[in-house]
Amino acid sequence: MKDKTKEWFSEARYGLFVHWGLYAVLGGEYQGEKTDHIAEWIMNDKNIPVEEYRKLAASFGGEEFCAREIVRQAKEDWGMKYLVFTTKHHEGFAMWDSKCSDYNVVKATPYGRDVLKEFQEACEEYGMKLGLYYSQAQDWEDPDGLRYGSDSRKKNFRRYLDEKCIPQLQELLTGYGEIALLWFDTPMEMTREESGELIALVRSCQPHCIISGRIGNELGDYLTTGDNFIPAWPLKRDWEVPATLNDTWGYNRYDENWKQADDILRLLLKIVGRGGNYLLNIGPDGRGRVPKESIRILNQVGRYVIENGEAIYGTKKMEPYPYDLDWAQLTAKDYKLFVHVLKPRMRIELLNMANQVKGAYLVRDGRRLSCGSRMICEGDPIVEVELDEELRHETSYAVCIELAEKEPIFEPIRG
Repeated sequence: MKDKTKEWFSEARYGLFVHWGLYAVLGGEYQGEKTDHIAEWIMNDKNIPVEEYRKLAASFGGEEFCAREIVRQAKEDWGMKYLVFTTKHHEGFAMWDSKCSDYNVVKATPYGRDVLKEFQEACEEYGMKLGLYYSQAQDWEDPDGLRYGSDSRKKNFRRYLDEKCIPQLQELLTGYGEIALLWFDTPMEMTREESGELIALVRSCQPHCIISGRIGNELGDYLTTGDNFIPAWPLKRDWEVPATLNDTWGYNRYDENWKQADDILRLLLKIVGRGGNYLLNIGPDGRGRVPKESIRILNQVGRYVIENGEAIYGTKKMEPYPYDLDWAQLTAKDYKLFVHVLKPRMRIELLNMANQVKGAYLVRDGRRLSCGSRMICEGDPIVEVELDEELRHETSYAVCIELAEKEPIFEPIRG
């Protein structure tokens, strides 16, 4: 990004998405019928009438919710650098004390507290960048908000923009301190002019706020990929993968298809190596409890991230290595290549790497390791790092190879 004040995004690499709204009360089921789609879309998928859905607010207790603890864990235990919270999802319910709509968490629920204010205060306490998710086009509660799969020709979308969307964005941008990121979603039929209008509003209130790719019309500050989809190669712009730990964003009591922590770590390193950010989600239930499996997975991944932060934060995209390594992922900084060893190895061997190496060390403690570069008998270059006996039986550690050249030099496969 050209704006120096936005460089934090390119260096952060790892963030937390928090999906919490009225859909958490249902937990993936309405009138005894389970949804087989993402839980936060249950109002649309099960065609729940607006008046029926609004009644969920009376059951939104959030008794065990603690924004401060979520932020603390994200910062101290999980190694994340920014947090994005769903202030208003497609259901149209505001998770802050909105002045232009009483359909909000303060006025309509027994919880009665401003969730966003609690996140703001916690993020300021822990030095966490705060981002806000806001569904700018879809609003299933407002009669003129768009709705996927519905005919919008009779809707007065301009009225919705003027009377709800824009006033609520003004509240968010002026009442909750520094907003690092505005995460828009599903632009649907919005015109380039309408997307631009919202961008101008953000810039006028918070000049340094980054705008996600889903503002629409290719006007975002960075590219947002499809949910859980990872580009196969490095991209020219900054980019981010929004992703889940199971198969849903909002809480679903029936979704037990949890990813393994080792798989999440490999995905994180793959994304980082290609120059992207990983925005990983949790979905608290109606009482505000983060699923235990989410915490277990993130704790395990977090231990690696915190221990090997040098090899993750501030890394840059690199040219693809010509071989597919099933035992490692690679990340890079200027004059450094980091090898993330994910399976037991006798030594690190990087065939067709033509750099001159100056040294190598174990990232977690700085321990020096023997290394060198040579030509093998087939005429190809190779870089090797000898591993201590104890490391040969370990998994999940990072080794830094110090390079004489600024970039890794990977030669094409020949022969």
